[in-house]
Amino acid sequence: MRHLKKKVNLNEVKASFQQSGYTDWHLNMSGEDHHEEGDLDVKTAPPEFKVPPLYMVVLLNDDYTPMDFVIEILQDFFAMNLDQATQVMLTVHYEGKGIAGVYPRDIAETKANQVNNYARSQGHPLLCQIEPKQ
Repeated sequence: MRHLKKKVNLNEVKASFQQSGYTDWHLNMSGEDHHEEGDLDVKTAPPEFKVPPLYMVVLLNDDYTPMDFVIEILQDFFAMNLDQATQVMLTVHYEGKGIAGVYPRDIAETKANQVNNYARSQGHPLLCQIEPKQ
């Protein structure tokens, strides 16, 4: 013997639910929008995305930190190749400071702290700081 499933009519389900007295905010009972006086339709605005402000990670020149150590820092912490690191190191040496990288604030602060902590642990006074990018 086969069991036949009864075909469900959505309108019948809605009508029986409405008669029960319960309210389901997911069901629109009549197919139209019902608004009582004072009700408002609220339209959700799409999110607005902004590019985060960028900060430069800057190395400052001093008379004690070896040039090789500065190149090591630039390669290890800023993923520069030898030529790039040498160019930035020479900029630091001759101009007093050089840009190691440009990042969002959190990343820039983290990199500057890592460089400063590593330099101190190796006995070097190298100073790394962040500056807003203009």
